[in-house]
Amino acid sequence: MVSKKNNKENFKYLYKDETPILKKVETIAKEIYGSKGIEVDDRIKEQIKKIEESGFGKFPVCIAKTQYSFSTDPKLKGAPVGHSLPIREGRLSSGAEFIVVICGAIMTMPGLPKVPAADSIKLNKKGEVEGLF
Repeated sequence: MVSKKNNKENFKYLYKDETPILKKVETIAKEIYGSKGIEVDDRIKEQIKKIEESGFGKFPVCIAKTQYSFSTDPKLKGAPVGHSLPIREGRLSSGAEFIVVICGAIMTMPGLPKVPAADSIKLNKKGEVEGLF
């Protein structure tokens, strides 16, 4: 068993806060996911550039991808090596203070609808609530 003191002495961060966002993603891809690198198109580079220029480049990175594999292919189970990590989108979560990088074909939680459900709730002429369900 390893002592707590030994764990603290061996701990190190993968990147510094000042590291550019795409370099942070590439470091995580290589060091954690066993990737040979990342795939980033010009649209994504522009998204990331705007985030950095807005002063949020020092935020840590959270990578959203399939939970079934260290790759973005859910059929490629476990921890394969040598794959490439395609970046589909970069999102700023300024309140939570991190950058979310969406990789591969995953579905994220839906947002709110254009018309809130509360708009259909009302009292009828009898004073009864309508539109709850």
